[in-house]
Order: sequence, then C-alpha cells, then structure tokens
Amino acid sequence: MRFMGIFLTGLIFTTVSAIESRAIDTRVLPGEEALSGFLLTIGNYYRIPQTEVMIIKEMGIPAYEVPVLLFIAKKARVEPENIRDFRLRNNTWLETTLRFGLGPQIFYVAVGGGINDALYGKAYGCYKHKPKKEWKRIVLSDDDIINLVNLKLLSEYYGYPPEKIIKMRSQGREFCSINDEIRKQERKDLGKEEVRAKNERGKGKKEIE
Repeated sequence: MRFMGIFLTGLIFTTVSAIESRAIDTRVLPGEEALSGFLLTIGNYYRIPQTEVMIIKEMGIPAYEVPVLLFIAKKARVEPENIRDFRLRNNTWLETTLRFGLGPQIFYVAVGGGINDALYGKAYGCYKHKPKKEWKRIVLSDDDIINLVNLKLLSEYYGYPPEKIIKMRSQGREFCSINDEIRKQERKDLGKEEVRAKNERGKGKKEIE
C-alpha cells in the first residue's frame, strides 16, 4: 500500500508553490533552520519526501503533531489524509487513535527507571499503574501523545537514550531544538571517528615503512 496518498491536485499545487516561493527567500528566520532539520528528520524516519511532510504541515497540522499523524496512519495502515481529515474535525488525538482501531498502548516508549517529569510523569504513571492488558483503556491528552510520539521519533531515529530527551524536555527545550542538538552532536562524533580512523591509517603506514 502506498504510504502517502494523492492529495487534491489543486491543493498540492497551491501548497507546493507556497513552499517553493519561500525556498528562494534566502533570509533565515529565528528557529527556521532547526524547524527545517526537524521536518527532514520526520521525512527520513517515515521514509517520505520532506515536501510531503511540509504539505501535511501546511494543511493545518502543527509541526510537532505531524509525527503523530504519520505514526497513527502507519499503525492503522491508512492514508495520512484520512487521519488529517478526522483530526481537523475537532477530534482529539486519542479519539482519532480509537476511530482507526488502535489504542493508547501504541504510544508507550520503554525507558529505564521511573519517570517523574512534569511533561511525561502523568502518561508514564498511567502505564505503570495498569497491567498491560488494560493499557487500551488509558486516557491520554493531546500533549501526552505528542510528547510520547516525538520521544519515540527522536530516540529511535538517532538511537539516542529516551531518558536524555525527557530530561531536555523538562528543561524547557522544544523538539526542534533537541533534534538540532542531537544531529550536530552526531556529526561532531562522526568527525572525531573520521580523524581517529585517519590517524590509525597513518600509524599503520609508518609501522610498515
């Protein structure tokens, strides 16, 4: 099944045109680079073009909720626009999840130790105090689901400890900023590995000589 459906032609043309018109504007607004990087991460994680991620965002789904839409669509095996249309009819993310035959258990992200963070504590408390067979009855708010899905996105995409992401969120960091920091750290570590490998090759060459 194609993961991304075909949007209405006129709407795509209008949206993509708007995106392209902004793309030629060389001015970088505060946070724009971090937002662009976050949307790129979403596209890479769900294996869809960044342009399609932008189309979903431009059609009324905030950036931090785009991963939720794509996650539910993937789990339910339906086209993303079906999720979008139902969500935009003033339904919560939990109502949307239930409507497509899923339950709140799909949002759980395994972590080490107890979570007492203000942003995640309530959700993890719900999972902790109910047996797994009752997780489908858990009531999660939109914020709970948004935080859990983005936690899953970043921790799985980068192979980064979810506990560290939760800590950064507790410090008031937004997901764009967290994604940007992890991405830059990953590049820095890769650079160190390349230098180390180069030094090892040079050392081996000298030993041979």
